[in-house]
Amino acid sequence: MQAADVLRERIVSGAFFPGERLTEEALSELLSISRGTVRSALQKLTFEGLVKQMPYRGWKVPQLTATDAWELYTLRSSLEGLAARLVADKITPDKRTALRAALKRLSDAAQTGSRPAVATADFEFHKTVIRLAEHERLGRQYSLVEQQVRIYIASCDALLPDLEAIARQHEPIVEAICQAQGEAAQHMAQAHNTLDGETLVRQLQNLDRHNVPQPASGRRTTALRGRPRRAGILGPQGGLR
Repeated sequence: MQAADVLRERIVSGAFFPGERLTEEALSELLSISRGTVRSALQKLTFEGLVKQMPYRGWKVPQLTATDAWELYTLRSSLEGLAARLVADKITPDKRTALRAALKRLSDAAQTGSRPAVATADFEFHKTVIRLAEHERLGRQYSLVEQQVRIYIASCDALLPDLEAIARQHEPIVEAICQAQGEAAQHMAQAHNTLDGETLVRQLQNLDRHNVPQPASGRRTTALRGRPRRAGILGPQGGLR
């Protein structure tokens, strides 16, 4: 589980590029753990959709395609729209406080100018809405794709030059929920997903149409061995804590 956590964070943060090939040998050396443990971690991440196994060739971080983006934004639109309506229909003072706190964290992250911080706060905002819906089966369904959603959100946010605008996009959703306007909250959550999703799909289609190469994996495969080991993720000698 620890190994999966480390690898997941590196994939979501972009430390491992889309299209990059990962080998059990290199990851075993990087994390100072056995290849069997690495293999188990990679298998878990395969279930989450963060890596793909290539027969006889190791593992690969998949590239986000236009089809992937379309599937994710249409699915998010349904799940998050329903969640927004459920929260609005049963809004409480505590839920209002939690929502406004999540929005403030997103706004604060935008003011730092850090895109990774904004992407993290953006994802956590939507997770907060899902949690406050108090719908167990909805939460379970969302958890199946939430790691892919994190990458998707980071990709959408990367297309917007104004980070503070990202935070402002979420304000109408919060206000509709806090005012117990369930239908409006659902519509705004869905419209937010559709707008960002269609923009990302067009961008990916354009890259594909013009055959623009995404970051190549070849030069980074062997580079795994020489990467700096991040404090706080790995232990003092590079092993898992």
